Amino acid sequence: MKAIIIFIYKSREEIEMAKVMKTMDGNQAAAHASYAFTEVAGIYPITPSSPIAEYTDEWAAYGKKNLFGVPVKIVEMQSEGGAAGTVHGSLQAGALTTTYTASQGLLLKIPNMYKIAGELLPGVMHVTARALSAQALSIFGDHSDVYAARQTGWTMLATGSVQQVMDLAGVAHLAALTSRVPVMHFFDGFRTSHEIQKVEVMDYKVYEDLIDMDAITKFRANALNPEHPVTRGTAENDDIYFQTREVQNKFYDAVPDIVNNYLKEISKVTGREYAPFVYYGDPNADHVIIAMGSVTEAIKETVDYLVAKGEKVGLLSVHLYRPFSEKYFFDAIPKSVKRIAVLDRTKEPGATGEPLYLDVRSIYYGRENAPIVVGGRYGLSSKDTTPEQIVAVYNNLKQPEPKDQFTIGIIDDVTFTSLALTEPIVVGNPDVTECLFFGLGSDGTVGANKNSIKIIGDKTSLYSQGYFAYDSKKSGGVTRSHLRFSKDPIRSTYLVTKPNFVACSVPAYLGKYDMLSGIKEGGSFLLNSIWEADKVVEHLPNETKKLLADRKAKFYIMNATTLAEEVGLGTRTNTIMQSAFFKLTNVIPYEEAKTYMKEYIEKSYGSKGADIVKMNWAAVDKGTEGLVEVTVDPAWSNLPVNKEIVDSGKPEFIKRIAEPINAIKGDDLPVSAFLGYEDGTFINGTTAYEKRGIAVNVPEWIPENCIQCNQCAFVCPHAVIRPFLINEEELAAAPEGLNTIKAIGKGLEGLQYKIQVSTLDCTGCGSCVNVCPAPKGKAIKMEPIESQIDKGEVEKAEYLFDNVTYKDHIMGKDNVKSSQFAQPLFEFSGACAGCGETPYVKLVTQLFGERMMVANATGCSSIYGGSAPATPYTTNANGEGPSWASSLFEDNAEYGFGMFLGVETLRHRIETIMTNTMNEVSAELQGLYKEWIENRADGNKTTELRNKIVPLLANENGQGAKEILALKQYLVKKSQWIFGGDGWAYDIGYGGLDHVLASGEDVNVLVLDTELYSNTGGQASKSSPTASVEKFAASGKPTKKKDLAAISMTYGNIYVAQISMGANQNQTLKAIKEAEAYPGPSIVIAYSPCIAHGIKEGMGKSQTEEKLATESGYWPIFRFDPRLADQGKNPLQIDCKDPDWDKYEDYLKRERRYTILSGEFPERAVELFALNKKNAQDRWTYYKRLSSLDYSQN
Repeated sequence: MKAIIIFIYKSREEIEMAKVMKTMDGNQAAAHASYAFTEVAGIYPITPSSPIAEYTDEWAAYGKKNLFGVPVKIVEMQSEGGAAGTVHGSLQAGALTTTYTASQGLLLKIPNMYKIAGELLPGVMHVTARALSAQALSIFGDHSDVYAARQTGWTMLATGSVQQVMDLAGVAHLAALTSRVPVMHFFDGFRTSHEIQKVEVMDYKVYEDLIDMDAITKFRANALNPEHPVTRGTAENDDIYFQTREVQNKFYDAVPDIVNNYLKEISKVTGREYAPFVYYGDPNADHVIIAMGSVTEAIKETVDYLVAKGEKVGLLSVHLYRPFSEKYFFDAIPKSVKRIAVLDRTKEPGATGEPLYLDVRSIYYGRENAPIVVGGRYGLSSKDTTPEQIVAVYNNLKQPEPKDQFTIGIIDDVTFTSLALTEPIVVGNPDVTECLFFGLGSDGTVGANKNSIKIIGDKTSLYSQGYFAYDSKKSGGVTRSHLRFSKDPIRSTYLVTKPNFVACSVPAYLGKYDMLSGIKEGGSFLLNSIWEADKVVEHLPNETKKLLADRKAKFYIMNATTLAEEVGLGTRTNTIMQSAFFKLTNVIPYEEAKTYMKEYIEKSYGSKGADIVKMNWAAVDKGTEGLVEVTVDPAWSNLPVNKEIVDSGKPEFIKRIAEPINAIKGDDLPVSAFLGYEDGTFINGTTAYEKRGIAVNVPEWIPENCIQCNQCAFVCPHAVIRPFLINEEELAAAPEGLNTIKAIGKGLEGLQYKIQVSTLDCTGCGSCVNVCPAPKGKAIKMEPIESQIDKGEVEKAEYLFDNVTYKDHIMGKDNVKSSQFAQPLFEFSGACAGCGETPYVKLVTQLFGERMMVANATGCSSIYGGSAPATPYTTNANGEGPSWASSLFEDNAEYGFGMFLGVETLRHRIETIMTNTMNEVSAELQGLYKEWIENRADGNKTTELRNKIVPLLANENGQGAKEILALKQYLVKKSQWIFGGDGWAYDIGYGGLDHVLASGEDVNVLVLDTELYSNTGGQASKSSPTASVEKFAASGKPTKKKDLAAISMTYGNIYVAQISMGANQNQTLKAIKEAEAYPGPSIVIAYSPCIAHGIKEGMGKSQTEEKLATESGYWPIFRFDPRLADQGKNPLQIDCKDPDWDKYEDYLKRERRYTILSGEFPERAVELFALNKKNAQDRWTYYKRLSSLDYSQN
């Protein structure tokens, strides 16, 4: 049956709407369209789709109305699966419901997607297509996820640019309603979702004219309702299931025509051509590429370039991927085509080809004079796809036998799939201006450049484009902002490589990154420099000087660092550099630009407080102070270029893989570089070789004030400050000028004491200075990094860290001071400066690192814990250290539990072998076997026994001894840890966590509780307290914080601790040691201030924040040890004083996540603040009551 659809719409002339142009990214464009049609949104945060839901939540909070005259009802669920279930239920109840997702989140929705499609419910899903976790996780874009859901029965609609998202996202909703088939609208994660473009905004009047109200009426009438009850979702047997699957065919047959009709209506409104398949190029083309997504924009540029040279080439862009319509495909593709290359942004190992390629092959099967069809892969994980690569695809089609199953964008020197590139070509708009900004994560460079692009787009007639590239560090990583502007729309969906203007906010990047090799002749380079012009020239690498001279570039410097400090912005140089950019480029008259910058600053930062706005306004005014042009000497062209110095002492992995990636040259690595690492394994300890030097100021030790408490090392988030005990031999070999003092403490006679900072690894947070309790004055002070380099601190750190032994065996690890003489086996991570999480992680590795196994949930702790090539988990002198792995987000507890079970199963086998072969070994070994069996659950004892047993096993000839020798790595009791944040522990992973804790097995859980989803940008979790303003809780979270500790205590056999390092360092240490020693499950919940909290005094005061949290009653600390009940004692011990409730609201006002509510919703703030305090008081009363129970009669 063919659907007969009558469209009665107004013409473009009748609608007569004025064009509204606005600068936004793809996520905002999707949110704009989605909001109009959505009544309920079921959501869960996942990169890079979260901003769609964030816009929806924010607009709803401020009362924005959809087409039905009400704000969207938005609900955040505990997981993607939960969000999908909510969408399903809401649709069944008759509400138009939408969700947004990507990657693993989409996979978790698949079971419900089958149900929604099978029940013909008009749901809509907007997907920012992203890579799937396989050999590694990647947050970046490709089509692996959407292809994995192609079999679910959803219509699949693809868009390839921000403008297309704006134009066609609404079609997803319109088509779903008319067809009754749910629609997945997808666009490329990051490349489209986060690319900023100037676009024509779709007026909601268009949607009002196009929406099928009869379909909505029928949808509501078909909803589940007790007033006209039906039964739905039954179980069917083999007799009818097949038939009921096939009876839906007519609905799918109708979809292409329905979608096409809506696309034609949008074409009338916009003047842009849309159809299920759209052809671009020579009408009589011989060679055609077929693709979908953002790559189609770059292909169009390349087609224009080649057609201008007389080549008969073209592009077929796919918009309607499912159902895949032969009719519309053959209507669009030229009849003249002889050869086709199908590009797929995914890899399906073991298949005969990727999905789109197979679809195209299948519809040509059996057709007369069918063209040659080959397929290729491109752009996995947002790998840049350039016009040169597209030319290579067209050149491949010219070959007598074109290569099939090829790749572009990589050098495959192992299986030889890659196509050879042509020489660089210039495509795109002739008048385009391109800019490249290098910044430091959290210095505001990206935010400022987003505003710059919006200013240029919104305040001038120019079109603008912004795309932002990041490394895998948290704040503190290198960022690159790629900006373009032109009088015509910009289709260049690839990185800027030939910039007119380059800016660098971080002087340490000079010589580290290749920033200028692509700069155009006559271009400009702006450097933030703490040095005067003469000294800059002195320090400028020859490579940089030569490039500046060869390209006849202009060179400017300014001390944005000092200017930022003067206006109170600390290290955030962004606004000053932005102001200088507008001054130098003159894209807008500078005085006008200053006005616009201040306007956009208020939009961006207004909710954070008037003080932030005023400081940034002051920075705008200072933006040209100290701006100096440095003369570029033409003689620099003749300078010799320094040859790369290879440190032969570095491991091969560091030289061949880590260093190129860290230098932003990972794209140049061939496939063969990863031979031996095929399964995603990376060596430990690579962060020790990074030496990023990103801090402005670093600690300097003042020995005469030092009391040797080691608190500075205890709280250091990056393990860069360490106490050393140095013997005479080590001191004699030390670099000249190593200042030490006599060590104080039992057993430390004859040793010297030294606090040493690894200057180039420090992030400059100042936590060490903040906690220093030295009575005569701080024993640490922050000084400019250059001063410490000049004093030889880099060389001293290298000597001490690499050559002086860690002497923790002298004093043990039972107190704060002695624990810090142990080597941190977690060091120099990419976590934010002042991170509240990493001091806990570091401490655990100091206590148990040599026998630790770690399962890490996806989140901040997995990203700073293991982002290629940075591996901060390292090894001791014996080559032992934490064995770390991350699976997914939702399954982390089960993953760690599986590790434990695997190890213990093999250890049980060892015990069985020992028992059965006891009489076959020497008397000495028999005694050790018995001792091992008796102490097999004791980590320290089994370590001692392992060292005795293994040498003796080598002398035995029996089969049992040989088997144990083969299993020797299991002799030591492993310390099994499960790390994760509150998003995992409280929400998506809670079911698994609860089950694992209830198992009674000896696993240890560390919850790094930031009270929000830190890694995805600060969304609310069930750990978020009442009144906190997070993403997905724009008007303040109305519900109370989940009490994970109290829930865990109800089992009665779980060790539970709640800790806050800044409140009580000894309690933190004691709780972690007790948890690990407990012969059963343990959970330690650690309060972890986060940059997303907006601590007004900065992250350098994170330890103070922890202290005040406990003192005010916000975060009580305690330990619950079930073993005490067996002794007639109360198992719950509260480790803090009664709160000072008068400090409570003052504490909340120290953080912008709370003060924002007062500024935006003052009446609601009063109500929710009071509720927040009451929740805390109720929680405290509950704990006090539990701790007062009498267990003496047990």
